Amino acid sequence: MSTKLRLIILSFLQFFIWGSWLITIGAYWFQTKQWSGAQFGAIFSTMGIASIFMPSLMGIVADKYINAEKLYGVLHLLGGIVLFTIPWVTDPGMFFWVILLNMIFYMPTLSLSIAVSYSVLKREGLDVVKDYPPIRVWGTIGFIVAMWTVSLLGFEKSANQFYVASGAALLLGLYAFTLPKCPPTAQDAPSRSLVEILGLKSFALLRDAKMATFFLFALLLGAALQLTNAYGDTFLHDASATVPTLNIESFSQLLSQLISRPLDTLSGLSAKYPAIIMSISQISETLFILAIPFFLRRFGIKQVMFMSMIAWVLRFGLFAYGNLESNLWMIILSCIVYGMAFDFFNISGSLFVETQTAPSIRASAQGLFMMMTNGFGAVLGSSISGIVIQKYFTAADGTKDWHSIWITFALYALVIAVLFVLLFKHKHNPQAVEETHPEPLLA
Repeated sequence: MSTKLRLIILSFLQFFIWGSWLITIGAYWFQTKQWSGAQFGAIFSTMGIASIFMPSLMGIVADKYINAEKLYGVLHLLGGIVLFTIPWVTDPGMFFWVILLNMIFYMPTLSLSIAVSYSVLKREGLDVVKDYPPIRVWGTIGFIVAMWTVSLLGFEKSANQFYVASGAALLLGLYAFTLPKCPPTAQDAPSRSLVEILGLKSFALLRDAKMATFFLFALLLGAALQLTNAYGDTFLHDASATVPTLNIESFSQLLSQLISRPLDTLSGLSAKYPAIIMSISQISETLFILAIPFFLRRFGIKQVMFMSMIAWVLRFGLFAYGNLESNLWMIILSCIVYGMAFDFFNISGSLFVETQTAPSIRASAQGLFMMMTNGFGAVLGSSISGIVIQKYFTAADGTKDWHSIWITFALYALVIAVLFVLLFKHKHNPQAVEETHPEPLLA
């Protein structure tokens, strides 16, 4: 088996695990368990909590003590065991702690998967910049395949989705031990302070007004990302209640209905398999990645990031006015817009950090960027949105005012976009994509 194929399998399974439950856990929580929205917000904050400290700690372990591929495998095996126990949890309070434990094991594997892939590619004499992106795109494909699998098996509202994720995690955990060895690279490195080890030196970047503003908006947009992950699928499940049930026994029958009643058939399919509709977001994500170089050259980082914020406004606004019957096109367009909303901020934001900081702290600066988006931003967005939805947009019988919820989220994204234009000062150099700072910060 070739090196690239082995890493493709790694990337595919890495995100298959997440895609098996991340988008559909809301349907399980609200439709099956019927637990409260405030408690659900706390569930999605677990990945933020774990992202704040676990990647750094596991990075230290891989750098100094244990082979990266072995640590990666152990974490997935432990995560798979935890995922397997989730269906047995009957209390929402305990559910939080079990999901948090799973996230403690899973979140550091995101960075470890990159470290293992880079190490293997370099050892084979391959070009990381050229050869890794085609490997990584299989991670997004894995996420999409997982969503389709869970949806087509009828597990969107079932605890079985966690068994699917558990099986994939255990498989990847065992597979990791067959990968080429990635031994510690800093066993003999000189001792560093705790601040340097945890990457906290990059916090000094916040003394610079432009960087402080950038990281503030990274946090705020990180919160927006959690809103769509947490509530998109359960919104479609609630919307599907008014759509006639679709009964199709064969592919020929499906094809016949698509020809004779295309709109009704598409609405029925969307109601029966909401996760498949949501997977359009991930498909769009893979396409918008390819458009980023053109937009960066033409408009610059600030404008591309602003486009991302406007895309978030459209993402939420289209959900507010869309439905699975007469306005299904709005739901689909919202999923397409998601690709721009997600990619244009995350990738251009990462590039901005790369070009505005000195080489000596770029790794920790990227860690700070991820901490703000997937850490503090995730905690903020998940916790506050859950409380707000439960208090202001949930009726006594548990039904939710989805129109008002999405309008509120859209207004939140709009306010962020306006403030970003006013407060973030950065000039675009049309001669190059990589806009460098004349004096890199914290050299």
